[in-house]
Amino acid sequence: MTAGYFHGPARPETSLLALAADLGFATVALDRPGYGLSAGRLPAGQTVAEQAVTLTSALSDLTARYETGAGLFLLAHSFGSKPALRIAADGTVPGVLGLAVSGCGDEYLVPLTVPAGSAGHRQGSWGPLRLYPPGTFRASCAVVAPIPPRELADAARWPEAFARLAGLIRVPVRFTFAEHERWWRTDRRAVNRIRSRLHAAPRVLIDRQPDAGHNISLGWTARAYHEGVLRFVADCLRHDKTGEEQRT
Repeated sequence: MTAGYFHGPARPETSLLALAADLGFATVALDRPGYGLSAGRLPAGQTVAEQAVTLTSALSDLTARYETGAGLFLLAHSFGSKPALRIAADGTVPGVLGLAVSGCGDEYLVPLTVPAGSAGHRQGSWGPLRLYPPGTFRASCAVVAPIPPRELADAARWPEAFARLAGLIRVPVRFTFAEHERWWRTDRRAVNRIRSRLHAAPRVLIDRQPDAGHNISLGWTARAYHEGVLRFVADCLRHDKTGEEQRT
C-alpha cells in the first residue's frame, strides 16, 4: 500500500488523517521507499534496515521544518510496521513518544511464497469482503502497489530480526491484530512471546480489532481502530508529561 491507505480512499470516515486533524493532531502519511514517487528511483525497493534509515531522514527533515509539539508518535501497518519497529529500536529519532502497529507479528501464519494476486494472497490481505464498505476495492486500486523484490526477499528474515530488535524498544508499544488476520500467528502463545520480547518497553498493549480483516484502516471498523490508536497517543502524552514533571 502507498500512503493513501491512511486517507480513506473509499469512505471519508475511514480516513486516519482526517480524524486525527479533527482532533488536533498534526499527521503525515509517508510513502515508504519503493512506493509512490520513489518507485521509479527505487524499483527494487529497500530492506527493512535501509527503509528505517531512509524514513529516519524523512522524519528528521519534517521535524526540522515543522513544529512537532510534544513529540512524534509512529503509526504503521503490515510491511510498514517493520521499519517503524526498527526505528523505535534504533532510537535515532528524537522525541518519539510511542509506536502503534497493525497487521504485523513475529511469526508468519502462511508461507511468503503465496503468489501476489492469487486468491490466497487476496484472502490474506483482506479477509472476508463483508468487512469493507462497497467500492473499497475499486477505490483501493489507487493505493495498492506491487511489493518491491528486495523488500519481499528481506521479509523472510523478519522473525529473526524482530527477536533481535524487540528488546531494544524503550517506548510504549501498541499492537493490533484484526479478528480475521490471516498473515500472522495471533494465538495466545504468539502474543505472549511478542510481549515478553518487548521487555524494555514501559508499556505494551496488544489489542484485537473485532469485525476487521488485515487491512484494518480500510474496513468498516477503521474509525473505531483509529480512535483507539489516538487514545493510546493521548495516554502516551499524559505519561510523558508526568514523567517530565517528575524528572524536573
